[in-house]
Amino acid sequence: MSKTYNVGVIGYGWAATAHIEAINKTTQGKVTAVYSSRDLDPATLSAAHGGKIKVYNKVEDLLADDSIDVVDITSYPTQHKEQAIAAAEAGKHVILEKPITLNLADAEAIKAAFEEHGTKSCVCFELRFISQFTTIKALLDDGMIGEIHYGEVDYYHGIGPWYGQYRWNTTRENGGSSLLSAGCHALDALLLCMGSEVEEVTAYSAQSKNPVFTEYEYPTTTTTLIKFKNGAVGKCASVIDCLQPYYFHTHLCGSEGSILDNKLYSSKLHLRDKTWTELPVALADSGDVADHPYQDQFQAFFDALDKDEAMPLTSYEEAFKTFRVLFAADQSAAEGRSIRL
Repeated sequence: MSKTYNVGVIGYGWAATAHIEAINKTTQGKVTAVYSSRDLDPATLSAAHGGKIKVYNKVEDLLADDSIDVVDITSYPTQHKEQAIAAAEAGKHVILEKPITLNLADAEAIKAAFEEHGTKSCVCFELRFISQFTTIKALLDDGMIGEIHYGEVDYYHGIGPWYGQYRWNTTRENGGSSLLSAGCHALDALLLCMGSEVEEVTAYSAQSKNPVFTEYEYPTTTTTLIKFKNGAVGKCASVIDCLQPYYFHTHLCGSEGSILDNKLYSSKLHLRDKTWTELPVALADSGDVADHPYQDQFQAFFDALDKDEAMPLTSYEEAFKTFRVLFAADQSAAEGRSIRL
């Protein structure tokens, strides 16, 4: 039987506003509290989002609120470890924005805390719930392009002063790397599609000389080559210093056909080799969090809570696998050598 899950949101920025709207549109979720370091007016907040929202100025006070079932962490990445572990210790289930942390040791510490306290979790790899990738995954599972031997998923999105994330994203302390900043979505989508464990990664980094991107304290382009245990090969480019429209490039090649973004070619359809079939899907074509499929993801999370199960696709355990590969890629780029997992 479904229940109502009261959600407390930690941090009140751009991502938080999109989360609140999406949570409140699910059948079970309701945002009832917000923590912010700023002085927010509860009446104004409640009027903006509906319902009655309490405001806390200390994280520990929000976590001590026994009426809160789920904590949604949308704060700076450097704060994720401390806040996620504290939420688990307080008996709350956790929604955690990406990146989960900025290093492997902190990610492992959260994983251990969640396992110790039986914390159910949801990491915001929401693109696993967009129709582009739910459709692609269904086609792959049905064998429409056969066995994949090569795949590439790339993230092209210039994150400059015009983008909300830029103000804190440029520092190594909070942005971390091109992959941690944003390209992790593409890496996660690639791993979802390839369906094999990773054996080795080799990554290279570069940086635009455009003055717009000189504020960054880390290389803003990373290209990662991935060798999978089943013999397949993959590539993921994370380019947050490009000057072009947002583009989430997807190309998968298999023994029976290929998928290119929203187009399919399959020998099983008996079409001429010059003809693509266009898939009626919503593309991952926007960096605006308001366009991301949070509602579908959060609905799946609350449905899993009803069943006392781990959520499908984007539990912390699943997301940790992607970040383990990501940290290896960043290590490879920094040290100039391949990293075996």
